[in-house]
Amino acid sequence: MVSCVYRSVVFPLLRQLDAEVAHDLTARGMSLAQALPPGRAILRALAGTLPDRPVRFCGVDFPNPIGVAAGFDKEVRVAAGMGLLGFGHVEVGTLTPRPQPGNPKPRVFRLPGDGAVINRMGFPNPGIDAVLGRLAALSAQPNRRFRIGVSLGKQKETPLAEAAGDYRQVMAKAWGHADYLAVNISSPNTPGLRELQGGRYLGELLRELREANDELSVRNAHRSRPPLLVKIAPDLSDAELDEILANALDARVDGMIATNTTLSREGISDPRGSETGGLSGRPLTQRSTAMIARIHKMTEGRLPLIAVGGVFTADDVRAKLDAGAQLVQIYTGLIYEGPGMAGRILRSL
Repeated sequence: MVSCVYRSVVFPLLRQLDAEVAHDLTARGMSLAQALPPGRAILRALAGTLPDRPVRFCGVDFPNPIGVAAGFDKEVRVAAGMGLLGFGHVEVGTLTPRPQPGNPKPRVFRLPGDGAVINRMGFPNPGIDAVLGRLAALSAQPNRRFRIGVSLGKQKETPLAEAAGDYRQVMAKAWGHADYLAVNISSPNTPGLRELQGGRYLGELLRELREANDELSVRNAHRSRPPLLVKIAPDLSDAELDEILANALDARVDGMIATNTTLSREGISDPRGSETGGLSGRPLTQRSTAMIARIHKMTEGRLPLIAVGGVFTADDVRAKLDAGAQLVQIYTGLIYEGPGMAGRILRSL
């Protein structure tokens, strides 16, 4: 009943609002709901019955393979609520060493006819120090089953040659509270960021971050070392992807997230498709699945994979798991399918 009311009344109203305003209102509502027993009951009702489908990924146990991609919970405010909705993990952030406002608004655009969204957010976040208390409380939550990933970013103004310092700062502060760490080098909305995927920077960057992760593990021997993952773009040639994979394997990163948003506008019919930024949603479904399959084949399955991009249905999840992923993340699908999405997919798998 609660799910039907949300899908027939609340969700259509949210769709009439500016995309970023609707997201902020949703986040505020969820933050309130997760803090109160009646609200938590509503979130559980929206999720429905949640079958167990445990997954072991990079040595970490996840209750199921369905997660929330970075960008939904930028300020570590609603991850607990997403867990109540049935998601097996939530990747918070992307977080940077210092606060930054991101790009000018408007910067998020729905393309409903294409089942897509374009965003040019630019890592808006309050900085790692501002969220540490919430992150610590979240990670210490009693009986928490869902896992927490932390997406690491660099400041917009930091030169690429100094980017490792930014990533290390966020890593060091988030380290004891993250079940895994994700190095975001693939957002198209921070000038020059995707250049970090190239051989000029990537090998040194990944080695430095892996060594930093190992050093933190030695200094905090009472805690488990969080896996270090790298998130890549879908707009890569075979040669570029081969170079990235060689660097990832050489640096001994633990896994990979594929993919971020795309700069391609292939197949887009909505006139808002001309907006600049990264495209997500249905147009990315096949592209991201193909990327997972390429990585799995090129590494002979040596790199554990999280798939993200254009996930709306259980069939989309199955396709990505069959292509070689162990976990699958959702973001744009939530905008169009609503908060009961994780439960519906899990019951269909």
